Amino acid sequence: MNLQAPDYLIIIVYFLFVIGVGFLIKRKIKSSNDFLSSSRNIPLWITSLAFISANLGAQEVIGMVASGAKYGIMTVHFYWVGAIFAMVFLGVFMMPFYYGSKARSVPEYLSLRFDEKTRGLNAISFAVMTVFSSGISLYALAKMLEIILKWNFDVSIWVAAGIVMVYTFLGGLTSAVYNEVLQFFLIVLGLSPLVIVALHDAGGWENVKAQLPSYMTHAWKYMGDPDANPMGLHFMSLIFGLGFVMSFGYWCTDFLVVQRAMIAKNMGDAQRTPIIAAIPKMLMPLIVVLPGVVAIALMQPALQANGYRIPVEADGQLNYTMTLPSLIAHYYPSGLLGVGITALMASFMSGMAGNVTAFNAVVTYDVYQAYFVKRRSDKHYLVFGKFVTVAGILISIATAYIAKGFNNINDFLQLVFGFVNGPLFATFLLGMFWKRTTGHGAFWGLVFGTLGAAITHGLTIAEGKGGWIAPLFPIKSGMGQAFIVAAVSWIVNFVLTIVISLATKPKPDKDLVGLVYSLTEKPKYTSAKWYQRIVPLAILLLAITIILNIIFF
Repeated sequence: MNLQAPDYLIIIVYFLFVIGVGFLIKRKIKSSNDFLSSSRNIPLWITSLAFISANLGAQEVIGMVASGAKYGIMTVHFYWVGAIFAMVFLGVFMMPFYYGSKARSVPEYLSLRFDEKTRGLNAISFAVMTVFSSGISLYALAKMLEIILKWNFDVSIWVAAGIVMVYTFLGGLTSAVYNEVLQFFLIVLGLSPLVIVALHDAGGWENVKAQLPSYMTHAWKYMGDPDANPMGLHFMSLIFGLGFVMSFGYWCTDFLVVQRAMIAKNMGDAQRTPIIAAIPKMLMPLIVVLPGVVAIALMQPALQANGYRIPVEADGQLNYTMTLPSLIAHYYPSGLLGVGITALMASFMSGMAGNVTAFNAVVTYDVYQAYFVKRRSDKHYLVFGKFVTVAGILISIATAYIAKGFNNINDFLQLVFGFVNGPLFATFLLGMFWKRTTGHGAFWGLVFGTLGAAITHGLTIAEGKGGWIAPLFPIKSGMGQAFIVAAVSWIVNFVLTIVISLATKPKPDKDLVGLVYSLTEKPKYTSAKWYQRIVPLAILLLAITIILNIIFF
């Protein structure tokens, strides 16, 4: 893949633009609240697009195209089972607690609902996960540029990290959010022509289905038997592991995405943010799943004359990770190639910026201010927040270099997510909807839920991973293993939190007003038009999602 002058010009203009956004917003940053949480003053359309863009990083754009090539249309489960229902639940039921409690972060909500030890545990685990994930995005970007453009790995890391640091240091969360919106449009506009051209080259969707095995073009038809589908999953483990535990655990409790709704102007906008974001999220498989499926079809004998092939690794196996970059290299001419590469770079940088801005808020609010320096001037916390931003970037760079020595670092990261967010959702579910839940129950439920995940991973083995205690339970796919680990962690947390809560003293009702469902006044939007009201809009989205699952059954 050789970039020409127009391609480099597009990339340079993009870099200058995102830095320019940082300089423009810098003038509005007057306090730590402006820098770390945007003073809850961001318009609904911005928060909605930022909400989806915060999840539209390297692992989704590159990873989902790769999964489309490897697993076929079943990859849409990550959207139509593993996202939409949880996003709607967050908007309807959970945002009133997050926004109404005036908490500045998810860990701070835990301190209000439970106690400081629960807050501290979540804050530390989340901070570690965010910089680790940020470093993975940075490593993946540099590796991609090294492989497909022959750019120097070290230069790629420092240039990309430097650009993210400049605009997040200058404009804080607001700068990151506005650039996430830009990056969302870049990704959509940069990849949409690829889908159209590749699909046309393959003879349309009907011809793609004719070229591929039936299990590659059906979402549910072969889910009754794990041996009959490429994911090696039964529909029950998919629904509970992905559709409930991992999906709700991510979308409803991960501060990286919840933060985008928490900075809305009012309660109504905070609730609408994830629901409106679900609309483009529902359509994202067209951009990030379909290209992978088409890529496999183009490699079938009847279509090999088109000249496209997915690159292979040293052992002769298909390198699915390179599916999207190879499609861009094959189909895009100069100019459009620059747009495609910029879209890829935007996805990596978006993921990194989202993690860094969530990291600096949690470290400043939930670690530094909560436990070390509690009563200082607002300027002090603003300066510290900027310092943490720089520190987060530097730690991400270090993590990227550490990642260079591992072969399965992304698999490990996905597993860690199941360890942390799986049990965390059980804590939130009980805490928000059962007022008897206690701080002791929440804390020890999280601890033992994580231990349950570790033990499960140690007793199961899939694709050579796990089984470090004893490989007693073989699982066909690593994905299935991740779902099972998350499910066990949730069940252990849920049960133990209930048992320990019943044996310990709960907070009085007066301390839980606005923090639990039964003691919180429900928002009313009777005067708004139906499409502006939360529940009717949520029901409509769920109905469309169900219809999409039926169409691609």
